[in-house]
Amino acid sequence: MRVVAKFGGTSLGNGDRVNRAADSITEAVEAGHEVAVVASAMGSTTDFLLDAITFEADEADEAEIVSMGERTSVRMLKAALGARGVDAKFVEPGMDEWPVITDEHGEVDVEETRRRAKQLAADMAASGYVPVISGFVAQDHAGNVTTLGRGGSDTTALMMGNYMEADEVVIITDVEGVMTGDPRVVEGARNVGEITVDELRNLSFRGAEVVAPSALSYKTGDMVVRVAHYQHGDLLEGGTTIEGQFENLIDLRETPLACITVAGRAIRNTPGILSELSVALSDSDINVDAVSSGMDSVTFYIDEEVAEHAENVLHQAVIDAEPLSSVTVDDNVAVIRVTGGQLPNQSGVLQDIIAPISEAHITIYDLITSATSVAVFVDWEDREEALDIMQDAV
Repeated sequence: MRVVAKFGGTSLGNGDRVNRAADSITEAVEAGHEVAVVASAMGSTTDFLLDAITFEADEADEAEIVSMGERTSVRMLKAALGARGVDAKFVEPGMDEWPVITDEHGEVDVEETRRRAKQLAADMAASGYVPVISGFVAQDHAGNVTTLGRGGSDTTALMMGNYMEADEVVIITDVEGVMTGDPRVVEGARNVGEITVDELRNLSFRGAEVVAPSALSYKTGDMVVRVAHYQHGDLLEGGTTIEGQFENLIDLRETPLACITVAGRAIRNTPGILSELSVALSDSDINVDAVSSGMDSVTFYIDEEVAEHAENVLHQAVIDAEPLSSVTVDDNVAVIRVTGGQLPNQSGVLQDIIAPISEAHITIYDLITSATSVAVFVDWEDREEALDIMQDAV
């Protein structure tokens, strides 16, 4: 089995942890697996280097400076593996074996990076050595050091896993996989055994520091990705398995929706109002397709067939709650959803969707976005035209 193992800064934070990492790699190699390693800077080295740049440094100089954290880590790991009799070689920008290439815009040159990664995989298989790859950093076509941004070591790992056709990518970090909550904040947080790539990316974009969101777009459906604690000591067991892959989909809901808007004074400043309205609908077995909120209103999108019943339910809630003043219903609403793991990386994607719809004089009733999806609400009669426009846009 071919494994790409990424060791985060915490997992390489001191000599003992470097030894623990080297032990786990050695064990996997001795079990007959091909292992490629991606190493982050030890501990908080990158932050220290960035904080130390108190002068005006250009991009090239800054990249060279901050890359020293990863360059140190790969040398440490290579030496620790050598001490255990493992044939290892560190790989960094400037070397013929270096795989991660960026273009003039600082974006990954996919074709060249894939070619180089495949060659690295072939060399690794033929020679039986363990490449220890600098995470986070890259190299442009002119040979200059560049970087992949925050979380770049995760990106390096999943990118290499994809292009080297690895069976598994293991992210070694300081948490036991994905947790039900932040164990530093909530009591009783436990490990989640499995999570989908869409779920994790939404969590990552909303603050969960598990896997960098930009990295997850490189995951394929066949690639196993796990997140595990550095104390576990076994590259091949434990942690949380990330399932699935991102798929770019454009979906038109087959039946019309009704939007029911509840207005009232200072809704946003009144705790529990949204809960009361949602519970009222739930108690009446009314499913909510989407929710949006404004300064003094909340809109529920529900199946048009149950709109009258829902209006009566929410009207009673309006009567019972002091901050609420009225409820209104509009029907024949269509929703078109664009879902895809690459959406957050596409600059101007909302403009690309909205502008042509506007130019076609189609009114957008609402626009709801998440980390990996965009939902556009239009008149039912405009749905097919809007769908065609959005398919062309993305």
